[in-house]
Amino acid sequence: MARQHLVVLLAALVALCAIAATVDGAGVKGSSGPPPRAPPNTKMIRPGRRNQVSSCDNPKDHIKPCNATCPNRCADECLVQCSPDEALNCKTFCLCDFYGVCGDPRFMGADGNNFYFHGKKDQDFCIVSDTDLHINTHFIGKSNPTMSRDFTWIQALGILFADHRLYMGAQKTVKWDDNVDRLELTFDGMPIEIPAEIDGQWQSTEVPALTIRRTSTTNGLRVQLNGVFDIIAKVVPITKKDSLIHNYGVTEGDCLAHFDLGFRFYDLTDDVHGVLGQTYRTDYVNKLSVSAEMPVMGGASSYVSSNIFATDCKVARFGRHARISMVTGQAN
Repeated sequence: MARQHLVVLLAALVALCAIAATVDGAGVKGSSGPPPRAPPNTKMIRPGRRNQVSSCDNPKDHIKPCNATCPNRCADECLVQCSPDEALNCKTFCLCDFYGVCGDPRFMGADGNNFYFHGKKDQDFCIVSDTDLHINTHFIGKSNPTMSRDFTWIQALGILFADHRLYMGAQKTVKWDDNVDRLELTFDGMPIEIPAEIDGQWQSTEVPALTIRRTSTTNGLRVQLNGVFDIIAKVVPITKKDSLIHNYGVTEGDCLAHFDLGFRFYDLTDDVHGVLGQTYRTDYVNKLSVSAEMPVMGGASSYVSSNIFATDCKVARFGRHARISMVTGQAN
């Protein structure tokens, strides 16, 4: 039976989209369970730059506000969580604590467990494949002669539903500038233009349920297909500091702009597959090494797709008994 699934902590999704709301979603299965949810009365403020002080303040309650700075482990920005009693509760989190897919691809499965899937640079892999939804990712990366694998990151998504194709890409970038938008978006081959302002929105005329909203003036998006998926995406670079720490070998000619991603899926079938999709099956058994600091999912050959919109990976399910002919409802 199809079920609703939650991958990322909804509080982070709401914060990134600048929406203060209470969320009642289905949890993920597994003994470890999902990350803890924020209390219903929690409000969020936008992430701030490292060392920038952010305040949780409600002028109407006459309570002295608390101040917070991003912890050192956060690369560039963080999430500040406030409660009604600002003086007592002002918490900070790194964004990668909440994203479903982050950095050198670290996935959070539906069983609540994190794992790496390295794939291979310059190849495409299916991460979700169901009867009426298929998502491929394009990997970019750097080779390291001292290692048996590439350093890899997700540069683009190809999303298929019904007869439609949505492309989301991070443009190749020589020198990173937060004020320059590096997003590339197309729907059925046509470019998507979104006003360069927070909450700027594009809505499909053919599929009114499909909306894309900016969560920041540049490089941040929320993509919703009502009743099917809810995706948050942020384009980020590999910094010189990251490269030095992890020996990525980033050069002056490419900062390896890529996506950090969060997913929420609705109504997946129990036959869903893919790198991430398989973790939503009721019969999924986690066979990864639980003793490893970060387990690695192998079997990349099962997930290779011939291109960003191909549905020919070995575990493909798309189109078998497709149920989406056209989505007509409007995303909330």
